[in-house]
Amino acid sequence: MNSSFPPPARRRAARRLVAGAAFAVGLALVASGCAGSGSGAGTGSSGEYAAPAKDLSADITYGVWDQQQVAAIDENIAAFNEIYPNIKVTVNVTPYAEYWTKLQTQASSGTLPDVFWMNGPNIGLYASNDQIQPITGEVEAGDIDPANYPKSLVDLYTIDDVQYGVPKDFDTIGIWANKALFEKAGVALPTGDWTWDEFQQAASAISTALKADGEYGAAGGMDGQTTYYDTIFQAGGQVIDDGKSGYATPETEAGLQFWTDLIADGASPSIQQLTDTTADQWFVSGKLAMYWGGSWFRSALTDPALAADVTVLPLPIGEKQATVIHGVSNVVSAKSKNMQAAQALQVFLASKDAQQQQGDAGSIIPAFTGTQSAFTDSMPDADLQVFLDAVDYSVPLPVSNNTAVWNAFETDLLPQAFSGERPVDEVATELSDQMDAALAKE
Repeated sequence: MNSSFPPPARRRAARRLVAGAAFAVGLALVASGCAGSGSGAGTGSSGEYAAPAKDLSADITYGVWDQQQVAAIDENIAAFNEIYPNIKVTVNVTPYAEYWTKLQTQASSGTLPDVFWMNGPNIGLYASNDQIQPITGEVEAGDIDPANYPKSLVDLYTIDDVQYGVPKDFDTIGIWANKALFEKAGVALPTGDWTWDEFQQAASAISTALKADGEYGAAGGMDGQTTYYDTIFQAGGQVIDDGKSGYATPETEAGLQFWTDLIADGASPSIQQLTDTTADQWFVSGKLAMYWGGSWFRSALTDPALAADVTVLPLPIGEKQATVIHGVSNVVSAKSKNMQAAQALQVFLASKDAQQQQGDAGSIIPAFTGTQSAFTDSMPDADLQVFLDAVDYSVPLPVSNNTAVWNAFETDLLPQAFSGERPVDEVATELSDQMDAALAKE
């Protein structure tokens, strides 16, 4: 992602792979020969595990990409050090724009952080190249119980029946709404479930009423997780279906057309405007009434005046109700020189107490069942419960072993459809062909 993005956009970006940088990651990992045969991977990539003695002395690193979560992470580490006082944990924060490029370099040289954040689009690549230690041993010892986390996220971090990551948080998508702009435009705030047509009408009415002030009802954009993946699933389409692209189907094309129509109607800024200023930036500047965004956007609402005007609406319903779900996991480097200490931190971060600390900070929804209420309580008047209710109709983020390759095709081609430059069906067919060729090589 762009290094100029503000923190909210970086958190949004964290939920999907960046086409350019991540594509380079995939190429470099494979081309560098770091795939290996599984030998030389710390204690091996078999998932060996033994809980360390409480007096174990070690220095380990923890690689993350979100500075705004560091305060809660520091609380986690302080609590961890009450159990393991001699394990020093250094938190290394790398902005998301550089995170995967740096990780690629570290993987190639065998210097990955001992513990680090992993996302769905990258897990297959790093696991298949023997860069991540399975959590098999921790699970067999009873120190990590996968049943404590949403099954869809456990499955996301399981490759060939081996689990590699422990979910630390999850996110679903809703509509962050600025009530003041609804009132200014004279448009009633929706209540309860609503349809695509009702959403489009509200967005158009607000944009028309507030055009003179440069304010819009809604916004598209090129972040699949928060926009077009959701409408594809709502239309009954698929991004990947049984190892092949789902783009060249009427249902998926309908999900794309949703955004083309929104922009063509003037209800959203243009794709060029959204390239210059992302949707979340439009919202935090008070120029956007409805932002399709993830639950992680909560921590971006630092302006009390804006926060007081914000509420959350469920995504509109197309042929069915759907939202993407994703979550970051904590993984351990298979080549860590301090494997016991790294696994001890991973186990602690997977615990209810640690995830409760994360939840209490209000910036994320922790993955451990029973720790999510602190998130909703952090903004009691905004109906953050929408994000928890959305789990019931959620669909996992579409990924494959080399997600970056076809993410690049999406980034290249879809703006041509959203801008109206080319028909949606024509772009979708070309994207499908390119994507199928890439998937066939995985």
